[in-house]
Amino acid sequence: MLCSPLTGAYSPPKRMAKQIAEMLIDSVTMELPDTKTIRLKWPEGYNPDFKTGQFITVYWPDTPAYKRAYSLSSCALDRGFYEVTVKRDGKMGTRIVDWAKAGDKLWVIPPTGRFLPVFDPPGKHLVCIAGGSGVTPFRGFVREATRRQLDTRITILYSVRTTNDIIFHDEFKQLEQENEHFDFYVTCTRLHTDDPWTGRRGRITADWVKEHIHDPANTVFYACGTNELVEATEHLVLDELKLPKEQMKTEKWG
Repeated sequence: MLCSPLTGAYSPPKRMAKQIAEMLIDSVTMELPDTKTIRLKWPEGYNPDFKTGQFITVYWPDTPAYKRAYSLSSCALDRGFYEVTVKRDGKMGTRIVDWAKAGDKLWVIPPTGRFLPVFDPPGKHLVCIAGGSGVTPFRGFVREATRRQLDTRITILYSVRTTNDIIFHDEFKQLEQENEHFDFYVTCTRLHTDDPWTGRRGRITADWVKEHIHDPANTVFYACGTNELVEATEHLVLDELKLPKEQMKTEKWG
């Protein structure tokens, strides 16, 4: 129990306010012509406790009223910086993709959110369904599982328009080589019939998802993308497979 030193009366512990910090953009990487990863360097003395899969909220010093939340594409084992991967969309996304450069500064509200990988208990299968830039938080999932050498199985089912729209293609392929429990599958929805792509074509379907489910009770489903993609996944998991909502985690927009 905490007591006031003057009165001896009970004083409830004060909750520490989240540390909003101005951060330097340390580097930028163009993942695609319309998609950029920015690395935000933590200031001295900044050492937050956060989890892979959470999001940060950012704003420019000259427009503090306009804020935008972005899922972390880095993981909680990446210390000293945050990475977010931003698509040219809306005022904030357009400014970041077209204008943000190393040396610029952004204000950052620390991570929050419950879109978290279930690594405990061990042995789970995480089926991660993504469309477009919805794949960004899953890079953090796979990074952490790979570095910790977990036996958690992770399957990413990723829908893009064409092969030119695959974010993190090379890194995911490298992580597949490093982690025997990780599989990365892509389906393309708008390829020309003459395109040499030999992989899957068409939208993510319930049948395709079901091909990757081997132990439903031990599987946790994640869906990140448009309302349509997320709601279709929820229907599959909750209505068709009749699994409890605790096995379904979602992040959606628009």
